[in-house]
Amino acid sequence: MTRRTFLKGENWMASFKRSSRRNAHRAVSAMLVTAMCFSGGAAVFADEMSSTSTGTSQTISSTTSLFSDVANAFWAEKHIYKLAAEGIILGDAGKFRPGDVVTQQEAITMAIRLMNLESQLGNGSKVPADLKVGNYFKPYLELALSKNLLDKNEEIAATADKESWGEKKATREWVAKILVRALGKDAEAKASATLSTGFADQSSISVNARGYVNVAVQLKITTGVEGKKFDPQGKVTRAQMAAFLSRGSEYISANYENAYEGIVTNLTGDRLTLYANGQTKTFALDNRTAYFAKDSEVKINKSQLKLYTKVLAVDKAGSAAYVEIIDPAEQLDSVEGTMLRILGDNRLLLLVGNEPETIVYDDSTVFLDQSGKAIKPANLQPDTKMVVKRETYSGQHRPIIIQSTVLSKNGTGVIEAVYADGNTVTIKDQDGTTGKYEVDKNALLQYQNQLMSLSELQKGAAVQYTVKNSVLVSLKVTGSTERALEGTLLEIGTDANMLTIKRSGGALETRLLDDKPVIKIAGIANPGIDDLIADLNNGDQVKLTLNSTDVVTGIEVLGRNVKHLKQATVVSYDTKLQALMVMDSEGKPHAFTLDDKTEAYYDSDYDDLDLDELEDLLTKNRIVNIAYLGDRVVSVQVIYKYVGKFVEADTSNKEIVIEVEGELLRLPYNSSLDMEISGKSKPTFNDFSKGDPVVAVLDSRQDKVELLGLRISKQFEVAYVNASSDRIGISKDNFSNYIYVKDARFLDNNGNVIKLSDLHEGDTISIDFEGLTAVKVKRVNSPR
Repeated sequence: MTRRTFLKGENWMASFKRSSRRNAHRAVSAMLVTAMCFSGGAAVFADEMSSTSTGTSQTISSTTSLFSDVANAFWAEKHIYKLAAEGIILGDAGKFRPGDVVTQQEAITMAIRLMNLESQLGNGSKVPADLKVGNYFKPYLELALSKNLLDKNEEIAATADKESWGEKKATREWVAKILVRALGKDAEAKASATLSTGFADQSSISVNARGYVNVAVQLKITTGVEGKKFDPQGKVTRAQMAAFLSRGSEYISANYENAYEGIVTNLTGDRLTLYANGQTKTFALDNRTAYFAKDSEVKINKSQLKLYTKVLAVDKAGSAAYVEIIDPAEQLDSVEGTMLRILGDNRLLLLVGNEPETIVYDDSTVFLDQSGKAIKPANLQPDTKMVVKRETYSGQHRPIIIQSTVLSKNGTGVIEAVYADGNTVTIKDQDGTTGKYEVDKNALLQYQNQLMSLSELQKGAAVQYTVKNSVLVSLKVTGSTERALEGTLLEIGTDANMLTIKRSGGALETRLLDDKPVIKIAGIANPGIDDLIADLNNGDQVKLTLNSTDVVTGIEVLGRNVKHLKQATVVSYDTKLQALMVMDSEGKPHAFTLDDKTEAYYDSDYDDLDLDELEDLLTKNRIVNIAYLGDRVVSVQVIYKYVGKFVEADTSNKEIVIEVEGELLRLPYNSSLDMEISGKSKPTFNDFSKGDPVVAVLDSRQDKVELLGLRISKQFEVAYVNASSDRIGISKDNFSNYIYVKDARFLDNNGNVIKLSDLHEGDTISIDFEGLTAVKVKRVNSPR
């Protein structure tokens, strides 16, 4: 390379003019160092690249790329930008050439620049004749020898006759030695010379370099390459050298005249002001400014830069070329107290602990309320709890932020959210600000002149409210499209046109019902009015939604007191008294009464029975499932089959074990047990696997299983329909047959109930079987 080649690198920083002799000198030679500094294969330094992968998930800054051959998120990007901004390295014609190999004369020049010793450069006349370097590099080599960065005899011994010392490629172990010496760690290296480096190729590391390698690893300047090796003779690339120098700079105080480390005191879209070294320094910010963080190797977004944090900014002609967040924590301390009074002359009197303290502020001090909204000092009220944040960097301890920590106000706004469980409410004020408030347990909540609970407050309601010491103490709904009432459901009108609830305070509320109120009951699909339980003592706990005319448009069951008694055995039933005596599965007797509200089911949840039909079935030893409120029966299900999952067949004890609603049932079976699987002839227990959905049909005495069937769903194409004989002709896989569907329900593809005659030839249907019995036929699609 020639000096002329390196001068081309000045084009990159054409707009940045040096203001001192050192910087002018650096502008030329730094390009040299850059152009020279690093070359070699990327594979050699696989460790350097992999060790810098952290932080790649961050949002990348939109900074204009400094070098066309250094892509965003390049592993050494941060180090290249930093050293280029500091003038230690420069590119050439807009390129950095990260993969080029570094020579020894380039590397030693870089080390001198890193140490900020260019002001001590001589004319190079004292360079030994045996160490040949280019004329430009002689002053750097001369100074490096005087600063003991190099051992003259060692370097001469390692250089062959007629070999140019300066043009030799810098190796990893050689660079480790000069960098450790540049950092002032020569003594530590000598003390570590006999210690193991821990690398698999330690025997390949020169004896006189092992201590330096140990220190370089300890300082995390390098970590080694793949295979737990150091590769001491591997060549160093420009990108790798940038990383070494940048990491090493953490251990020296070079005091570069264009680098400022300080606290951010002002930050705008295009300006950054730092308090550094007892004075302020303002930098312009533009699309050439690169932003990084100390713990990240790739660019960050400018938005991550915050006031009162510690940063490093490198100046280029008044602009910040490089900005690095050194410490993201606010460099402020804080004191909490209670304001006693405003003293005037920019003074506040606070009670801190048990001692009064005067706080002196100035025009730059920011006053905030609890929500962070700017206020004036005059808005502060006596006894207000507040926190004063003071700067820690100038020695003056000036108050930067004075913020109220509690809030007292009267306001009007709209409810944005209600969190009844957390006892909080969010209100959007008329000025657009939003506040979330804890609700006092004794808060006065009103709708017009009626008391209401927090859970009855609806989103969108217009309100007036009062907050004291950050707690909401009163609220009144002044306008609402909807509101809510909660209570116990006592009664539903005979025509289902009104209902009555009892509020928690004991007050009764009767409201008209909308023609089609929306009803929500957990566990019940498409519930209706008949699914609600009204009772003087044990009715459903409900939440009513009322429209602006106070008509109930929605009912949500929040809880119900219904209890269940499964597999109860009927002891007796008195039809006149409608009194039912049963024995539970543990032999304990229970007495109940039935009434005209009692619902009854036979066999399945969709086979309803009227009370007369139910009474005929309540004979001694009949097995039933009962739902009840107190001593009143809400529903009775007569058990003739169990639907669940097959667990096992205990043939020794002649029992079938099935899982029903999470419980294991052991059901005896009789010797003539039938087993059915649609499409299979004469199945056995071996055809049933654990977890298979099954139905177990009981005999007439309900004490033994007489049929075990596999529950399965199959699709067919309708060949014909014979409604008079309850048959469907089906075809599948070139096989034709018919299915008897007398006991089946029929649904269309939307789940609506239809008749058998509504099915037609060519329809695709899905049939649910319990054994060989079709229990549901659903039309999947129709060619019509």
